[in-house]
Amino acid sequence: MKILVADDHELIREALRHVLKQLDEHVILLEAQNGAGVLHLVNEHVDLDLLLLDLNLPGTSRFATLAELRRKHATLPVVILSAQEDAATMRTALDLGAMGFIPKSANNAVMVSALRLVLSGGRYIPPELLNAAPGSIEPNTNLSAPKSPADLGLTERQLDVLALMVQGKSNKLICRELGLAEATVKIHVTAILRTLKVSSRAQAIVTVNRLGLAFDTPRPPPAKP
Repeated sequence: MKILVADDHELIREALRHVLKQLDEHVILLEAQNGAGVLHLVNEHVDLDLLLLDLNLPGTSRFATLAELRRKHATLPVVILSAQEDAATMRTALDLGAMGFIPKSANNAVMVSALRLVLSGGRYIPPELLNAAPGSIEPNTNLSAPKSPADLGLTERQLDVLALMVQGKSNKLICRELGLAEATVKIHVTAILRTLKVSSRAQAIVTVNRLGLAFDTPRPPPAKP
């Protein structure tokens, strides 16, 4: 396992070295102290399994490095580790494609559990965000309580897309798994958000989790003749 830690504080990086050893005692750790260093190491190490990214790195604006990574390295799981714990910051990071947001105030056990979830293909949304004030990332409360995903009123393909969204998959990964064009996936995502009466992917995930819906495995793309 190879993990890149991006933080400009030596004490934080030292503490993370001990925490990340709990994931895998043989983990290979790389470290960056600024935005340029992150992009250089990501380009150099194409086999990275995970990136832990502080939002306030020297030499870059707040979300610029995350946005750049999502454009050029869409399949690399990025988890934000930040001292900024307000709902707006968390929501923006998740909307930009982060696979998780871990406040620096979280204890080691929470951090390890969150990272294991992301490494297994899931997405970690902190309780602070789930419990945020209405209007930040609250799920739609006007939906009647569906007993199954089919009750949401989505097409079968939209349900497949939603199932992969809940797993934290990006549009590009959804395209790959379902054999769809990216423009088609975007149309499905827009329809899903409209149906759930939410405005972001993060809100959609929270809504689905609050409803307790369990999805079937998405159907694979049809075999080519």
